[in-house]
Amino acid sequence: MTPELNTLASIIEPIQLPIFTEKGMEVFMKRDDLIHPFISGNKWRKLKYVLRDAQEKQKTMLATFGGAFSNHLLAVACAGATFGFKTTGFVRGEELEIKNPVLKMCHLFGMRLIFIPRNDYRDKEIVYQKYFNNDPAVYFVPEGGSCLEALPGVAEIIGELPNTYDEIFTASGTGGTLAGLALGVHQHQLTTRVNGIAVIKGGEYLNQEIKNWIGEIPFQLHTQFHRGGYAKTDNELVVFARNFARNTGIVIEPIYTAKMLIALIQLAEENHFKPGSKILTIHTGGVWGGNGLLF
Repeated sequence: MTPELNTLASIIEPIQLPIFTEKGMEVFMKRDDLIHPFISGNKWRKLKYVLRDAQEKQKTMLATFGGAFSNHLLAVACAGATFGFKTTGFVRGEELEIKNPVLKMCHLFGMRLIFIPRNDYRDKEIVYQKYFNNDPAVYFVPEGGSCLEALPGVAEIIGELPNTYDEIFTASGTGGTLAGLALGVHQHQLTTRVNGIAVIKGGEYLNQEIKNWIGEIPFQLHTQFHRGGYAKTDNELVVFARNFARNTGIVIEPIYTAKMLIALIQLAEENHFKPGSKILTIHTGGVWGGNGLLF
C-alpha cells in the first residue's frame, strides 16, 4: 500500500496577540497539528517519503528510538499499523519508571517497546545491532525522524501556502523541519527567511547537521531560547501554553511550539522585525507527548 495519507493542506489561522499588533506585525500559524490525530505535525511530513522508501526496499519492520513521551514513537507506531509495517521502539529509560498514555497508544498500535537504560541509550548503533544485527527486513528511522528522506515531505509545506511571508518560524529539535522548510523556500525561489528556534541546549551543532543536508541554502537557527534544554519546562512556559489555548482555541505544548512562540514574542519586543512584517509560524504538533505538562 502506497503511503497516501490524507495530506490536504493544513489550514492557516491568524494569531492576534497584543505585542504583534503593537509592533505592526501580521502573524499566522499553519495548523499542521490537524493533519492526523496521531501522525500529526512535522511527524507525518517527515515520515511520508521515509515510508515510501521503506516500501520500495521491501522492508517489513520499522525500528526507531525515542523518549517515554515521544510523539515520534507514537507516529511511527500508528504509521506502521496504517501501512502494514511491524514496529519496534527503543524507549529511553527503565520500564518500571515509565507508564504513560503515549506508550500505551504505541502498544495499542502494535509497537514492540524495548526499554533501554539511559547510559546504554547513548550508544544507539550498539543497541540496534544487538537486537537486529543488520536484519535486511528492518528499516531504521532516526530518532525524531530527521534524515535526508524526510526533507521533501517538509518542503511541501511551502507549496501549500496561498500567500508569501517575510519570515517563517518553526521549533527545531533535530533540524529536519528547519532544513525541509529552507529547501522548500529555495525550490520555490522565494526570499522568505526561514528561522528555527532550537529547543535543545547547545544546539549550535545543528547548523552543521542542516548544512550536511541542504548545503548553502540559507536559514537561521536561534539557539538562545531553549529555556534550559530539551523537554525542560518552567512555569512561564506552562502558563503561556494554557493562556494561548484560552485566548486562541489552539492547543500547544510547552516543549516545542510554546518555546517557539515565546521566542517570537521576545524578538518582537526587541524590534527584530520591521513594521508590516508578515510572519508564518508552524504548529509542529506534539500535543500527545507534551500536554501532560499542562494539567
